[in-house]
Amino acid sequence: MVEKLGSEGFLNELKNGFRALMDKEREVITFESLKRNSALLGLEGMSDDELMCMLREGDLNGDDCLNEKEFCVLMVRLSPDLMEKSRMWFAHSVENDVM
Repeated sequence: MVEKLGSEGFLNELKNGFRALMDKEREVITFESLKRNSALLGLEGMSDDELMCMLREGDLNGDDCLNEKEFCVLMVRLSPDLMEKSRMWFAHSVENDVM
């Protein structure tokens, strides 16, 4: 998907996904907003415990919800192909900064 959209386009798609799942008032993904909108991700069959586990896995600052950055990081981490590519991008970026 990254090859098709490019890194900027892919990041925009992740941000669109975040906005679709977020609580519109708080501008974060809460358990309630994730549960309410889970069908958008094809997660309608997941239990409350599984959804909460997913939320906790991505919650880096301990506030029981996901901000946009946490959501994007989680989505990349949950995709093995993206993790490998992100390592390559990082290595390439570091290489360019060193030279």
